[in-house]
Amino acid sequence: MALATLLAIGLLVLMVTLVPEKTLPPGVSADQVVVEKKTHRLLLVKNGRMLKSYAIALGREPGPKERQGDGRTPEGKYRIDSRNAGSRYYRSLHISYPDQEQRREARAKGLSPGGDIMIHGLPPKWAWVGRWHSLIDWTQGCIAVTNREMDELWRAVPLHAEIEIKP
Repeated sequence: MALATLLAIGLLVLMVTLVPEKTLPPGVSADQVVVEKKTHRLLLVKNGRMLKSYAIALGREPGPKERQGDGRTPEGKYRIDSRNAGSRYYRSLHISYPDQEQRREARAKGLSPGGDIMIHGLPPKWAWVGRWHSLIDWTQGCIAVTNREMDELWRAVPLHAEIEIKP
């Protein structure tokens, strides 16, 4: 059992550190972002065809977001509704969470649904971690990628693009 665990960890280390990142060609843009929480993947899609896949970190708690501060990443269909080049997490694409139904459900429970959900890079003091950041879920409910990947998403994801966050 211990040998299998060590081999698995060794393989993971090789994958994360030695596999070069493929970059999107200049000028490529997506019309949809799909987040698969179960597989910790963010997919860039154009006309139903996957352009690229990214390993991601999510909110530290499992399940769909219910309220502000629950540490969960929301689920549903949204839009990228703003961009922040000066984000403290190295650029960010804001997600239009919560929708009207999610607001209604939270208020019915006397809660705030939250709303500061984004795709973002790594904070400056942790940028050196690179792809290792995706080995654990560490955000407050956002979707995190490396800073290099954030630069790529910044160029490829237009304002108002659809984002679907799946369980």
